[in-house]
Amino acid sequence: MIVLDTHALIWWVNGDRKLSLRASKVICKILKDGGELLVSSITAWEIAMLVKKERLLLTMDISEWIATTAAIDGVRYVPIDNELALHSVDLPGEFHPDPADRMITALARRYNLPLVTADERIRNYKFVKTVW
Repeated sequence: MIVLDTHALIWWVNGDRKLSLRASKVICKILKDGGELLVSSITAWEIAMLVKKERLLLTMDISEWIATTAAIDGVRYVPIDNELALHSVDLPGEFHPDPADRMITALARRYNLPLVTADERIRNYKFVKTVW
């Protein structure tokens, strides 16, 4: 299993070359081996916000896009429960204040899984393993 950051999910689903070769290989191996790609529900919110602000253009309605990605074998959206929400505000060490990044990082920490992300701030955070 592995956790995908919002941009990693978008780039992977769209076949965008912005996704690193290493990240792409790890994702493919996990799926080939019957593993799961975990996606925080905050990602649905983040994508909806990007679409609303016209910073992301999708080929279909946001609800349909989320449903389509959730239907991919091996992809599992994980709801934000109270424990995860609380953990996201109490991350160890120094972490930046972006709430979505905090939720996604907290999810990776909850399951002790690597997080696929290009975000330097997260990749430099020593309390979560990352793949890029």
